[in-house]
Amino acid sequence: MVRCRGIRGATTAENNTAEDILEATRELFETLVEANDLVPDDIASIIFTTTPDLNATFPSVAVRNHGWDMVPLLNSHEMNVPGALDHVIRILIHVNTDKAPSALRHVYLRRARELRPEWAYDSPVNVRA
Repeated sequence: MVRCRGIRGATTAENNTAEDILEATRELFETLVEANDLVPDDIASIIFTTTPDLNATFPSVAVRNHGWDMVPLLNSHEMNVPGALDHVIRILIHVNTDKAPSALRHVYLRRARELRPEWAYDSPVNVRA
């Protein structure tokens, strides 16, 4: 039975530049796609958030540039919690799937690995600038 399930991920950008935000988002997105065998037709929507210190571009641009132009995308900022990890990009993918929740692979890369060590992942994706 197909159900809508959530797949989470997070990464960090080196700096608040469009290039760094898009590179980090592309790496995270492509790793999630590969780890979960995702295709655009199965995606209900994707939500991106960034910490308030990242505002040079929208993370969703990386997904649009990947050719997923019919998937609904939304960008937002996280709460500004004192002491929280900075330069973080988070993603929540709503996927229609018959997989069990335990079969989905959540991915946390770069410095975001410390947020969810159980979901820490070494990206096999070759990031293209």
